[in-house]
Amino acid sequence: MVAPGLLAACASDTDTQPSGSTATKSSPASEPEGTPLVADVIDFALSSDEWVGAFGFVTLKLHRAVVDGKDAFFIRTDTSDRTFAGSEGLVFAPKLGALAKPGLSGEMFLFDDDHPAVLSTEPGRADYRPAWRVSRVEFTGAPRDLGSVEALRQAEGKGQVRVKATKAILNAGIVKWSRGELPIDSDLKEYLGGGQLIEQPDTQSLEVTFKLHECFPGVRYIVIDTSMEPMAGGMNIAPSPALAGSSEAGGTGRTNVFMNGLKGPGPMGFQPSVFDSQAGAEEWSPYWDHMSYAWKKSKTPRVLTTEEEVHKARDDGGARRVSRQSGHKRRDIHGQLSGSGDRSQHVHGVMSCR
Repeated sequence: MVAPGLLAACASDTDTQPSGSTATKSSPASEPEGTPLVADVIDFALSSDEWVGAFGFVTLKLHRAVVDGKDAFFIRTDTSDRTFAGSEGLVFAPKLGALAKPGLSGEMFLFDDDHPAVLSTEPGRADYRPAWRVSRVEFTGAPRDLGSVEALRQAEGKGQVRVKATKAILNAGIVKWSRGELPIDSDLKEYLGGGQLIEQPDTQSLEVTFKLHECFPGVRYIVIDTSMEPMAGGMNIAPSPALAGSSEAGGTGRTNVFMNGLKGPGPMGFQPSVFDSQAGAEEWSPYWDHMSYAWKKSKTPRVLTTEEEVHKARDDGGARRVSRQSGHKRRDIHGQLSGSGDRSQHVHGVMSCR
């Protein structure tokens, strides 16, 4: 499954134990520090004693948009364009360039003034995905409200605006749209729970606060959407069905999730998941093919902190059998781990730890 990434924060290199099941703040001497990789981070904490769940929080800047005349609000974290990443304080993710084809990304039109971004789609539509082809718009005369892609193209045809396509692909998940918004978790006890938002999006101050989850190696991330539309409702996140083709296009990374083993803050209540790379690395993508693993009953679980360690444990013993069932790959491993992989999308990563 694919997940989008937002922030990356991490513990020290020598700290390989996952967080406990209760989120209480550590002493200043032992608490890991977080370094935001995204300039839109307003505030964050790696843990909190205000709730039971084993996660922290991150508050991000919201950006205004319009989709067919209706308001929408999004966050942004990564882009395929190095210059754009540098000027806007985003994570450089060249892999996103693989999603430049129209079927793999939507259209986003950005203005130099305070006009909201014009987007081609939103959650609830079959063509929604959080990857956008960015174009710049300049008014040739007096600025005016343009509420849709159609209206913008008509204005372009009349010479009222100049539109310049860029090569940038922007990872920008929509948080609030015309017919809904990401759910709020009022209990704050579980990884998924009632949703990924801690508070309702503030569309006046333009801020939104997410659960901030732990992952190896040295990453904290948020969860926004999944390409597996039937799962989105149960996960209380947005469906992004059009993101499903990003794996074949080469625009994804991998996240390795544990179905058993040592208890911890991971998606299934065990150790933190393991990404295949860190935000900012050339191979980084905020969209993830989701691989699930379970420790064999005959083996003693331990904390694995890199994909190399995961694969070594998986392949230890040699032979494996690969088969396909219900659109996903099932791996039966004659080693320490057995696992499966599917191709949905749902993680945003944006912090690194030190």
